[in-house]
Amino acid sequence: MDAATTSLLASLTQGWNTCEGRTLVTESAIGRDAATDGADPGERDGRATGSPGDRTRVRRLRRSLLAAWPALVGYAAVRAVGLVTLAIWGHARNASFPKQVGNRADASWYLAIAEHGYDRAETLQSNLAFFPFYPLLTRFAEPLSPFQFRGTAIALAWLASLAAAWGLFAVGNHLHDRRTGVLLAVVWGLLPHAIVESMAYTEGLFTALAAWSLYAVLTGRWLTAGVLCLVAGATRPTATAIIPVVMLAGLIALVRRQGTWRPAVALLLAPLGWLGYVGWVGWRTGRVDGWFRIQTEGWHSTFDGGAGTLKFTGVTLDQPAKLQFYLIVAVLATSLVLMALSVVDRQPWPLLAYSGLLLITTIGASGYFNSKARFLVPAFALLLPVARGLATARPARAVIILLGMTAASAYLGGYLLLVWPSSP
Repeated sequence: MDAATTSLLASLTQGWNTCEGRTLVTESAIGRDAATDGADPGERDGRATGSPGDRTRVRRLRRSLLAAWPALVGYAAVRAVGLVTLAIWGHARNASFPKQVGNRADASWYLAIAEHGYDRAETLQSNLAFFPFYPLLTRFAEPLSPFQFRGTAIALAWLASLAAAWGLFAVGNHLHDRRTGVLLAVVWGLLPHAIVESMAYTEGLFTALAAWSLYAVLTGRWLTAGVLCLVAGATRPTATAIIPVVMLAGLIALVRRQGTWRPAVALLLAPLGWLGYVGWVGWRTGRVDGWFRIQTEGWHSTFDGGAGTLKFTGVTLDQPAKLQFYLIVAVLATSLVLMALSVVDRQPWPLLAYSGLLLITTIGASGYFNSKARFLVPAFALLLPVARGLATARPARAVIILLGMTAASAYLGGYLLLVWPSSP
């Protein structure tokens, strides 16, 4: 397996070498060219209507795929190594592979919602704490899928993670070059907790929505940014990290009179998914603060400004602890360093704001210390300094580093599901 991985990475590196010194700008199939926002109406209509416009969109999608294929192949390869490792290790321990990736912890809650719907908060540890887009997507896709609910949920998670890798490539390619975009997607697939990207969890789906929404903001595709942010808000409560970014970017564009009316629509759409679900839970429970009460009293999740995280970190470092807790401390510390590097590198403010808000909500929340590294999986922009460093390194050095990361990520994925007893 290592030899195959080495061969694949070497071939990808040869492809990246041909792109060194130039940038291939990816055009999203879900957006429209930023230049159309300020184009003459007649010219815009000519480009957007009729079959020629359809052919143009197909050509853009084809060009986008041709540019992104090394990122998608590289991401799929490193995740395949992790999943094969999990399957072999799990077989040795008589652990079912489908159950590990499709029924573990939060995945079982999402599957129950997809099959049976939401409860009425008969107990405060209610499934209303889980946002609806992923289980509803599973529910509607299951009749069209050759799988049952669990298989459908896993397949959707895998497709969403590929969409996320594509979005990460688009951001990295737009900001730097094709090699950086490819490496950003691959490094995201090698995170210590990257196994959750291949589970029936929402991290992959949310990352895809956030990445493409931020790409749309960076390229002036305001309607796309607003719609994707709306859907992200219906996917995870941590959409509070992306919603203010899209709203502020839209407001700035309005003040600067950029993009005509579209930034205003993005500003209005961005919070609707999050507000709509929280409002619906309030109606269902008969309390305006229904969702917050479930989170606080049922799931013991509150915001304490980081006091709980700091206390648990101190306890972990002051006495013998399990590998998972040391791993969490290492991930949190590394994330803070990467945030500082992102500031020094002068990343665009939407990416800095998104990363900063995710760090604040993760570190500032009390409880679930064992899951804090997982909560940071969508913070893909923090990986840009790593991807950029690998992109500028000698190919042999980059391949060696990536092989080491692949081995570590594969082991940790198996450890989190087969050794660690709680939610990863």
